[in-house]
Amino acid sequence: MRKFSGDRLVIASHNAGKLREIAALLDPYGITVSSAADHGLAEPAETEDTFAGNARIKAHAAARGTGLPALSDDSGITVEALNGAPGVYTADWAETPEGRDFPMAMTRVWTLLEEKNAPAPRRAAFNCTLCLAWPDGHDELFEGRVNGQVVWPMRGAQGFGFDPIFLPDGETETFGEMDPIRKHEMSHRADAFAKFVKGCFD
Repeated sequence: MRKFSGDRLVIASHNAGKLREIAALLDPYGITVSSAADHGLAEPAETEDTFAGNARIKAHAAARGTGLPALSDDSGITVEALNGAPGVYTADWAETPEGRDFPMAMTRVWTLLEEKNAPAPRRAAFNCTLCLAWPDGHDELFEGRVNGQVVWPMRGAQGFGFDPIFLPDGETETFGEMDPIRKHEMSHRADAFAKFVKGCFD
């Protein structure tokens, strides 16, 4: 596995919250992070049907566009009884002309499960794939996952996205009810980041 040896890293995202989260994670390593937006890069079309494929598209586009190593993140929820949907289309399920409507998307998931008469527990997982790409075309992938089930009705207003209907295994609170610090310690993104730091920095 190739180690990260520079002191600058581009985050292949236009999401300011994601940039802050990653910058805090990398601060102990003396790395300066910037976003794809900071470099004036457009968001590339995500045309793959896997988290890894879309993470690679974003990371390589940013690495080519800046000449710097770039880190991307592609994530979403997969529901077993829906054959893994919404998966890479997690955010798309919430799209409306007025912006993203996640309560609508969560209702769609539950309605489809009811129509299929899916047995309980209705198994699901949050998945996150990180891709670190270099300008020479090399990349490393890190996959994180947290298993659980879909519950109804929606519970909690702490998280975002599909958090209010996701109950992690062994827990009594959904990601939407859970203290954000606790959620971040056990999330799919935390799992992937721990592998990323171990592989490329430690």
